[in-house]
Amino acid sequence: MKKLTPFFISALLLFGAAACQNPAKTSADAPNDANKTVSQTEAPSVQATEAAKEDAQSEVRRRQLNADIKAREERNNITGGDTDRAVGDLKSQVRSKLEANTPGSSLAVDATKDGTVTVTGTVTNEAQLAKIEPLSKEIKGVKQVVNKATVVKK
Repeated sequence: MKKLTPFFISALLLFGAAACQNPAKTSADAPNDANKTVSQTEAPSVQATEAAKEDAQSEVRRRQLNADIKAREERNNITGGDTDRAVGDLKSQVRSKLEANTPGSSLAVDATKDGTVTVTGTVTNEAQLAKIEPLSKEIKGVKQVVNKATVVKK
């Protein structure tokens, strides 16, 4: 024990010295012009926004979201397969499912404890509008879907 104590103390000091090599930012690092707003200094470019939107609608992203939903379902089945889900889980899973399978849409999802899911927002065509209810019902725990989405041509 007497040999380990100096080792631990020296390791702690070494770790502390390494952590101090990158000092935290202070007010001295702040911009000089207090009148600049965040949007003027750090606003994302339109191209970056479009790239993020395209990524969210890409085929890879759709497969990723569907795999995530499948993994959640498998975890739920392992823990007993309960269909009584937390409202937040229902909302999240339905939103992910719709995001993955209705590219170009702008949908919001709300859920209640009894398994009723309300979908509002816009989709780009009638086919997407028709897919909302069946896609939502694929999520375990969704008992009823109220579709208030509308079609908006782009």
